[in-house]
Amino acid sequence: MSIIRSRRASFAIAIQAICTGHEPVTSITTGAREGRVCAFLWAGRCASKTERARSFQTHSMAYHFSLSLSLSLLLFTCFPSNSQSNQFCKTEIGIGEVGCGIISSSSTTKLLIKGGTVVNAHHQEFADVYVEDGIIVAVEPNLRVGDDVKVIDATGKYVMPGGIDPHAHLAMEAMNTETVDDFFSGQAAALAGGTTMHIDFVIPVNGSLTTGLRKYEEKAKKSCMDYGFHMVITKFDDIVSRDMEIMVKEKGINSFKFFLAYKGKLMVNDELLLEGLKRCKSLGALAMVHAENGDAVFEGQKRMIQLGITGPEGHALSRPPLLEGEATARAIRLAGFVNTPLYVVHVMSIDAMEEIAKARKSGQRVIGEPVVSGLVLDDSRLWDSDFTTASKASGHGKALQGALSNGVLQLVGTDHCVFNSTQKAFGIDDFRKIPNGVNGIEERMHLVWDTMVESGQISVTDYVRVTSTECAKIFNIYPRKGAIIAGSDADIIILNPHSSFEINARSHHSRTDTNVYEGRRGKGKVEVTIAGGRVVWENNELKVVPGSGKYIKMAPFSYLFNGIDRADASYLSSLNAPVNRFKSTA
Repeated sequence: MSIIRSRRASFAIAIQAICTGHEPVTSITTGAREGRVCAFLWAGRCASKTERARSFQTHSMAYHFSLSLSLSLLLFTCFPSNSQSNQFCKTEIGIGEVGCGIISSSSTTKLLIKGGTVVNAHHQEFADVYVEDGIIVAVEPNLRVGDDVKVIDATGKYVMPGGIDPHAHLAMEAMNTETVDDFFSGQAAALAGGTTMHIDFVIPVNGSLTTGLRKYEEKAKKSCMDYGFHMVITKFDDIVSRDMEIMVKEKGINSFKFFLAYKGKLMVNDELLLEGLKRCKSLGALAMVHAENGDAVFEGQKRMIQLGITGPEGHALSRPPLLEGEATARAIRLAGFVNTPLYVVHVMSIDAMEEIAKARKSGQRVIGEPVVSGLVLDDSRLWDSDFTTASKASGHGKALQGALSNGVLQLVGTDHCVFNSTQKAFGIDDFRKIPNGVNGIEERMHLVWDTMVESGQISVTDYVRVTSTECAKIFNIYPRKGAIIAGSDADIIILNPHSSFEINARSHHSRTDTNVYEGRRGKGKVEVTIAGGRVVWENNELKVVPGSGKYIKMAPFSYLFNGIDRADASYLSSLNAPVNRFKSTA
């Protein structure tokens, strides 16, 4: 730190960047259920479950139905607070060691959440929620239960599906180091913030999908909440094509990500992208893109170095929004050419957002994912006075908020990928060496509520949609996840709209010693988090168990693929080709 202080780099401010009447009272018998052989495990779920809670009637199923890229990807380097940190799990303390904050989660298998407003993406109602063995059994007013049931009073509060973060990187190796949050500390932070599932990205090992998956399966053994996997594609050949099929049909992975950036590392060219798009379509898997023109960004970085711009501001200057717009447009057109759905990750600029809006207006199936940092921050803090007196505020955040509120963008992720201040200091003399990433997995639910709901830009039901339900639908795990209905997993949060929150590195649960949202305050606080029927966050106390998280397989052919075959048939019939021509015999 003395080196950083002597340089006066002050990386601390560089961005890391309806009413109930007298309804009949319903009684629930909570004794042993017929056919259940179930011993509740301290660190997990029951050995077996009744089929009753899992069966969905047909009628109920029908009813329940730039900012340049510098913010999401990048650069927050700052000093730790001088005050004593109260972090949940410091980097130097291992799982199970004294001081790591591990507390046994509630062993109660039966819960009643009483008196709250239950909110789903399609409607809200006053109702009680009864949970048994990790599954929601009933959602009805005035439920009565036995004395063996833990009752949580949610009067005046919202009862919602737990958040699902579609975009996070835990225990990820990058730039000769590894993120400080692993599958335990990162997920613990998520639970404290109301997120009960995340989807991580498996990075292949030397292009091998199977080796990469094995490595991530090992990393995930310490998980304390449910999770799924996307798979990154860095090359394409017969082996990769075969392994993609294995991932989809056997491993429960239904999405593949292609980087159009990070030249010489993860970046793919258009030929590989086209092959990948075709293979994704044939498998019913969703193609995802990190959209930046990697060649141009590489050139921009060289230009900044030649100009003597080596600080964090060089990152933003080397990748202007037009490069995100170009790559987004290119990926959208290629996906349209193949006629397969496309998911654009961390949409950070107006340029990219407008390309998505045009495509969706034309009927193309394109999903746009902003990340919370892009919604609430700008990159002006990269221009701290210790670097230069210039300041830049891009204003893209407001436009992205508008796009989220009107449906151009569909769901909110975080791109949580954190490195501590020591790791960030690797790039003190060259911004290209600063490990890219910001926090957000704990802060997302609070910031989206405060920024979007409190401001009147979206409704409470929309909030559930963009933080949970839409993700569950896109990745084909709805209504198991993303809903408060009978039969769904008991991943639930209780949010008090009248309570306030404040974000700082001293009290957050990530292992990083900095927080890009430091000092931010707002309304709407998650007071209770229930994951798999276990109360894991209550009274500002985190109770998590390493290894209690489950891997959630995600089936192919989500709703985004509905009608794709008919569109293909229509296209073929419109060609009026090949033409049968008579050859002249003369």
